[in-house]
Amino acid sequence: MLELRPTCEHCNKPLPPDSVEARICSYECTFCAACVESVLANVCPNCGGGFAPRPIRPSKNRKGDNFLGKDPAGTKVRHKPVDPVAHARFAEALRNIAPNLR
Repeated sequence: MLELRPTCEHCNKPLPPDSVEARICSYECTFCAACVESVLANVCPNCGGGFAPRPIRPSKNRKGDNFLGKDPAGTKVRHKPVDPVAHARFAEALRNIAPNLR
């Protein structure tokens, strides 16, 4: 079950469960689309993987209790701003490798 973290780890922008701006890596590190593009260059600072849009959990119980009311979004904020210079060095070796090949 995805945790649906509430904010961007870098800029702390709110990313509610229905946000189309939320991006996650395979470990659920969560960043906003702007930070993924402008700061991170699609390289996760925690694992080196790429990002994908975070799925949106249904807000209404349409079938089988699979909705936000039964499985609410996470509330724990993980605000760990990335050092842009250090991340640029880390990402340099990875940015030309497709995320599926990292």
